[in-house]
Amino acid sequence: MLDLGALSNCFSNSACLVTQSATGVIIGMLLFLVASGVTLIFGVLHVVNFAHGAFYMIGAYVAYSTYGVTGNYYVAVLVGTIAAAIVGVLFERSAISRVYKENLLMQLLVCYAFVLICDDAVKIIWGSEYLAMGVPDEFRVRPWRIAGGVVPPFYLFLAGTALMVAVLSLILIRYSRFGKIVRAAAANPTMVSVLGIRVPIYFATLFGLGCGLAGMAGALAAPVRSLTPGMGLSILIESFIVTVIGGMGSIPGALLAALLLGFTRAFGSLGFPLFVDGAMFLMMVVILVFRPQGLLGERAGR
Repeated sequence: MLDLGALSNCFSNSACLVTQSATGVIIGMLLFLVASGVTLIFGVLHVVNFAHGAFYMIGAYVAYSTYGVTGNYYVAVLVGTIAAAIVGVLFERSAISRVYKENLLMQLLVCYAFVLICDDAVKIIWGSEYLAMGVPDEFRVRPWRIAGGVVPPFYLFLAGTALMVAVLSLILIRYSRFGKIVRAAAANPTMVSVLGIRVPIYFATLFGLGCGLAGMAGALAAPVRSLTPGMGLSILIESFIVTVIGGMGSIPGALLAALLLGFTRAFGSLGFPLFVDGAMFLMMVVILVFRPQGLLGERAGR
């Protein structure tokens, strides 16, 4: 179960350290893209979107089909992101908007029904077999070597894209007019409506944005992940762990927690391969015990 010798050897070997660190960053950044959508939606609308993994799956499958038609990976990512955002807006307007004031169980049931519908729709459209996009041609180049370690250029692209999304999301919610309006509307929708602002449009836009981030994560990960119905379940569980550890509603906290989990999974596969998932849940439990609001979250009373 434990192989501390392999772990210590990796830390003493620069090639292994660089390679595993690059893997950890990529895992963390993809987790962050999904978790940032959960964080945005919960932080403003106070809705726990249990269907978030379905939008990750939608983005991946739409990107796969778009890439097959256009042969352009960037267009595929863009179309996958937009498709997930549009479906997210439709889902918010048709279902979630009707249970904003309901208890958590009602929201959970609505989201779970949506997940089942999406899984069956994927089976009907794309089939139940595993699909693979493959690394795009523009990234089929010689990997970079740093201190003897291997860093594929595609990994750098994914990390850079996720970091850019983190910065833009933070600016959008904290400093833009749109962010100020949706935060005010979440606190007092009646007052904001009196000012002539159409609150439902802002709520739907924010929800669609969060779902679009999940779709972007799925589209970006499609070249290095197998596509299969239900693929969003595992990423959903890990994204909620990220959200809880980082602090509900905190985008910087989600980024920090995602990197922590990414490194845990990358190096844990060497030192404790049978306990990687357990280590992530254990980390969450410890943080909740000693800091219930998460690493960078705020206390509820503030």
